[in-house]
Amino acid sequence: FDPNVFLTSRLAPDMFPLTRQVQIACDFCKGVMARLGGVENPAMADTETTFAGLKERVAKTRAFVESVPESGFAGAETRTLQLKAGPREFELQGMPYLVGYALPNLYFHMSMAYAILRHNGVDLGKQDFLGSV
Repeated sequence: FDPNVFLTSRLAPDMFPLTRQVQIACDFCKGVMARLGGVENPAMADTETTFAGLKERVAKTRAFVESVPESGFAGAETRTLQLKAGPREFELQGMPYLVGYALPNLYFHMSMAYAILRHNGVDLGKQDFLGSV
């Protein structure tokens, strides 16, 4: 079985494939940290076509997340954020953005990536998704 088949796999014809699920999950991670941490959100082109490329994107995202200074989060829960999601533009304060929009979207795309891999026979379990709690 060619592992690269996973990259274009999806659970339904109208859903994003694994590659896009990972890209969007990374975008939510860095977007949350940038918006609530008061720093510039680094642009990442959605050009990954291999597992190596996806791993590099995850590593870059993680490095960015870890680089955001804690001091930038002061008052983030009430900070007013201007957001654009597709053609929609809206405004939310920090806490409602985090709890009601960003985290649900992040978990959704992470869950879809997990489900695509499981569906295609990758030996993953709930603990792999949750990590060490």
